[in-house]
Amino acid sequence: MSSEPIISVSGLRGIVGKSLTPAVVDRYIRAFADQLPPGDVVVTRDGRASGARFAQVVHGTLAACGRTARDGGIAATPTTGVLVRQFGAAGGVQISASHNPPQYNGLKLFSGAGRVLPASAGEQVLARYRALTAASPVDEPATTARPIADPSARHLELVLATVDVGRIAARNFNVLLDANHGAGSVLGIPLLEALGCRVTVLGGQPDGQFAHPPEPTAENLASVTALVLEAQADVGFCQDPDADRLAIIDAGGRYLGEEYTLALCVENVLRSTPGPVVTNCATSRMSEEIAARFGVPFFRSAVGEANVVDVMLAQGAVIGGEGNGGAIDPRVGLVRDSFVGMALVLDAMASRDAPVAQLTGALPRYAMCKTKIELPPERLASALAALEAHFSDARVERLDGLRLDWPQAWLLVRPSNTEPIVRAIAEAPTSQQAAALCAQAERVLRGA
Repeated sequence: MSSEPIISVSGLRGIVGKSLTPAVVDRYIRAFADQLPPGDVVVTRDGRASGARFAQVVHGTLAACGRTARDGGIAATPTTGVLVRQFGAAGGVQISASHNPPQYNGLKLFSGAGRVLPASAGEQVLARYRALTAASPVDEPATTARPIADPSARHLELVLATVDVGRIAARNFNVLLDANHGAGSVLGIPLLEALGCRVTVLGGQPDGQFAHPPEPTAENLASVTALVLEAQADVGFCQDPDADRLAIIDAGGRYLGEEYTLALCVENVLRSTPGPVVTNCATSRMSEEIAARFGVPFFRSAVGEANVVDVMLAQGAVIGGEGNGGAIDPRVGLVRDSFVGMALVLDAMASRDAPVAQLTGALPRYAMCKTKIELPPERLASALAALEAHFSDARVERLDGLRLDWPQAWLLVRPSNTEPIVRAIAEAPTSQQAAALCAQAERVLRGA
């Protein structure tokens, strides 16, 4: 196992006590603090058992760098972005490994705009981190941080302002919320109660003791689908540990998944606020077709939340996000937000007097296939060229790896930043067609 954490331009993650240690956290936070303008730094965490210890290190390192930490305690990642803006902070740190297994933790960095660091700023932090020598971490007492009273209050106000609260409350929806012992319940319960819902909560204690693997996939949520039926819920909402992603289960116990979260949100927003839509190039084309239905511009970005936000800001988007269940509503913040997803889906159910299964049934229908293919980095350029030549009838896009588009299908092949592999994603009207595209891509890449 590598002793180095997995580092990107917006943060890092690693196995606690191995690739992620107090010394690594101290060094990374010093690198971050060096690049920030003057001001306080918001610090939050997602409830994992190691989070409190790492928060203490972050507080102490910031103090040693002449900065004050504003401590939001256990809070969702999108709440961190709201807090940064609320307090006019120079930046923010969310201590979370997102959907990674329990033995992991990590750090996600925010700019003063309340968004995940864009690539340019993140590259500066990464360069500074690599230039710094390792040092014994400063272990200041937690009292060096200024606690934030009611950290989720402003976030709740912003989400409620995007929907018709009275209309939703009048329906008295029965909702099952699976927070899975992550940070989602901190705001999820008050939000659903404010929307007049009857709430059944699974994993409401944010202690990181996950009842099932934390990524909200169909396989991992198999036990939850049965509980949605048992509770006779109108809808089941399932969050990842830092609550920036949302998967949906309908009243029949059918896992709808994360791709539908964004599509449902896009359609609901465009019904009242037409405007540009942005998704990344690995997201289902459902949102693109919904944008076409409403006659509004659609734009794609490279994969990554920061890239989506860059394009949203450049194009004045009214809604955007990624197909991993992360809707971004600029009225609330520039961060993927499961609470935005829950509110907008409930608003759609109430406004159209329809169950979520009916709403998703009216969306464009596609199936996805995802696979990994071993490919040494030195063969990448020639392999992608061979793939482009093989699919000569496709429209080519080189925004992020190689994307090939047809009227009713697409294929994306992207290199991994951490492994000698490429990831292939295909979408088509049927699962068989999507799988066939991935299989063809694998044959071409292996033979190139």
